[in-house]
Amino acid sequence: MNKINLKIKKISKLAQLPTYATEGAAGMDLYAANEEPITLAPLERRLVPLGFTMELPAGYEAQIRPRSGMAIKRGITLSNCVGTVDEDYRGEVCVGLVNLSREDYTIQAGDRIAQMVIAPVTKAVIIEADELAQTVRGEGGFGSTGYN
Repeated sequence: MNKINLKIKKISKLAQLPTYATEGAAGMDLYAANEEPITLAPLERRLVPLGFTMELPAGYEAQIRPRSGMAIKRGITLSNCVGTVDEDYRGEVCVGLVNLSREDYTIQAGDRIAQMVIAPVTKAVIIEADELAQTVRGEGGFGSTGYN
């Protein structure tokens, strides 16, 4: 298992440092740091502050992902599927949530609302080409290999 140093600066008295729930967890739990409760109506989207900024090492990103239990049991997930925090971002880290359920859902300060995975970044060198290698699949796209 690789480990890196991740610098985090709390900018709110409500901020909590991200934590790994278990030894084998890939993602760190992220905690809401909202001053007032945030109630999400069905299909409503809101940005929830985490109360901290961070400094990622060069060559890394932070991926903000939904918490599976919240998504399956409550219908609360990320508004952008997976969020990316770039290594050069120094603003407050926030999480965009959406309520996909039929009921209001209230977020209190300290609630675990998402998870964060730190991952290395590979940058592509773009090469414009006139031809691409042929494959058996070819241009077969969505559903081209079946639906089940």
